[in-house]
Amino acid sequence: MADLTRADLWSLEQYAEKRPTFRAQVMAHKKTREVCIGPNARLCFEDETTIRYQIQEMLRVERIFEAEGIQEELDSYNPLLPEGKNLKATFMLEYGDIDERKIMLQNLKGVERQIWAQVGDRSRIVPIADEDMERENDEKTSSVHFLRYEFNADDIAALRAGEPLTMGIDNPHIQPNSLIVENPARSALIGDFA
Repeated sequence: MADLTRADLWSLEQYAEKRPTFRAQVMAHKKTREVCIGPNARLCFEDETTIRYQIQEMLRVERIFEAEGIQEELDSYNPLLPEGKNLKATFMLEYGDIDERKIMLQNLKGVERQIWAQVGDRSRIVPIADEDMERENDEKTSSVHFLRYEFNADDIAALRAGEPLTMGIDNPHIQPNSLIVENPARSALIGDFA
């Protein structure tokens, strides 16, 4: 997947006109790319559409219209695009109750190193987490992490041949802690491989 450039983006004025329709399309698109492990752990797998939306929203909120500022946003978000042999995800720990969230983020410290994917009965694929910056401290983890899953050619071929894709988290505080990824998410993720 090629990096997004300024030519791929709308101006602030154009985006203001297109935003309601585009936003609705993106929200529907995101639903096809989500994997929820238990009720509080959600993986949103990124692609050109989701990243373009995120950049457009940042430009809108921050009122960025100068070339340098636009390029900074592109440089920040382009690393989240899958590159043909990997999947990239935003991993979110979601707890509606503030007190519960505080306790769980303490209990889940290190969770970003306990996440995995598996094709059939092959070796687990443990994603590389938070390449841009550390997202946990001595007391707790962050509620948002960025993950990169690297798949080898055999894993990709097996997925295309129909072998199951399982995703999980080896942490007792997340139950159920694994699931087989079904369509439409499975098809969407396979489509990210070149």
